[in-house]
This record gives sequence, C-alpha cells and structure tokens, in this order.
Amino acid sequence: MDRAEPADVRPDRTLLRPGLRVVITGTLGRGHRPERYYAGAGNRFWELLEGSGLVGERLGPDDAGRLPGLGVGLTDLVIERVRRAGQEPETVIHRGPFDRAVRAVAPPVVAFVSKTAATWYARGAGERLPQGYGELAWTVAGVPAFVLPGPSGANNGMSLALRLALWTDLADFLEHLGHARP
Repeated sequence: MDRAEPADVRPDRTLLRPGLRVVITGTLGRGHRPERYYAGAGNRFWELLEGSGLVGERLGPDDAGRLPGLGVGLTDLVIERVRRAGQEPETVIHRGPFDRAVRAVAPPVVAFVSKTAATWYARGAGERLPQGYGELAWTVAGVPAFVLPGPSGANNGMSLALRLALWTDLADFLEHLGHARP
C-alpha cells in the first residue's frame, strides 16, 4: 500500500485519473517534484504533443492541468541513487508505487518519454531493455508500453521531424487500439 511508503517515492498523481487515453511518464530523482512539467529551455514536449495529434491544440507548461481533460496524464517513475558504506552506489527504481498508480487509472497505454525512462523501468522490472522506439514487448502493470524519443534540448541531435514522426506513431497506436484522437 502506498501509505507505507514515503511520499517522495510515489509518483505524482495530480494529473492522473481514470478514463485517460495515455499516461506519459518520465523519471525524476526522489524528492524532486517538478513545479512545471517540461518547462525547461529547449524542451519540445508541448510542441510534440500537439504536432503528433495527441492533443488538438498548442499547450504549454502552465496548461498541464488541462491535459487529463484531453485524455493525457503525466507522471514520473521515481528513482534514487543509494550509497552504502563500502559498496558502489546503487540505483533504486521505485516501481511498486508507479505500478499501483498505473493500475488505479488503467490507461490503454503508458508511454515513456525517453529510452532512458523505459530503460529504468525495464531494469526494475527485469524486462528486456528497449532497443528502439515504439511499442515495447512488455507491459507496465499489465498495460501496453510505448517508448518515445525525449523532448528535451539534450536530445536535439535527433531532428524535430523524426521525433515528431515517432510521437505521431503513438497517436496512431492509440487510434489502432480504438482510442481516437481528440
């Protein structure tokens, strides 16, 4: 049960609710909740979200609260670096609270917003690491999983056109599952 776990290892549920078409998730370090999702300089999240057809209008970080009404939820998988005396630092993935949050809203798809996020989840779940983008061979709490290229400025080595095409693949995948675009 989540109550037995510290609050800072539980994913943010403020933008999650039943009835979503997709939950988009990244990663964050324990105790580092974002004030505004995807608001960093050079981050193309909001542009990719609209350009892919996942939402029908251009939004920005200050509009994040509107996303659930448009069928999109946002959250993060919480990870942390743990140091123990005499041992190498270890990365802990707090997968249990994340899986419970996903089960509670039961979206048809969980989309990782980068291969890094999908890789951290896969490591914690003992699944095969993602090799590319698109639908994954494994699920998140029984929900199909998808990996997107990251929207951050750090990923500017990949062209915006290619990133947009891969985000559009998610919109097409949702449509194929019977969850039409807004």
